[in-house]
Amino acid sequence: MNREKTLILIKPDAVHRGLIGKLLSRFEDKGFTLCALKLLRLSRSQAEELYLPHKGKVFYEPTVQFMSSSPLVALVVEGYNAINTVRKMNGATNPLDAEPGSVRGDFAVKTDRNCVHASDSPESFEREVRIFFSPEEILSYRRVTDIWM
Repeated sequence: MNREKTLILIKPDAVHRGLIGKLLSRFEDKGFTLCALKLLRLSRSQAEELYLPHKGKVFYEPTVQFMSSSPLVALVVEGYNAINTVRKMNGATNPLDAEPGSVRGDFAVKTDRNCVHASDSPESFEREVRIFFSPEEILSYRRVTDIWM
């Protein structure tokens, strides 16, 4: 089985709207194992590092400012095909294109306030997770229900 970890960020807009519990429950309800969880405020340099692949694009600076403006929640989940499944659960970046039932389809207001971020590849996960967690903060364990997955 393809069990893997991925990083999810509950962005400042979702934190301010009181969506943390609703969004966390979606990932737990899907069967993902929660490996790390942290409420924090990104420094500007951390936000720049997170969005480094987009440096030079028109949305880079506003995104860096937004992501470092207020608290967010960072979490690592583990499960079967976690990267692709979480991205599907999050929905399209533009909420107008996001399917109903996806996080962005149900909760996002506009593209630059779209509630969540998730790593898009194993390489992105490895780069991004280091911004938020030390290796010691990421726990791995098997749940009793994992025998069914």
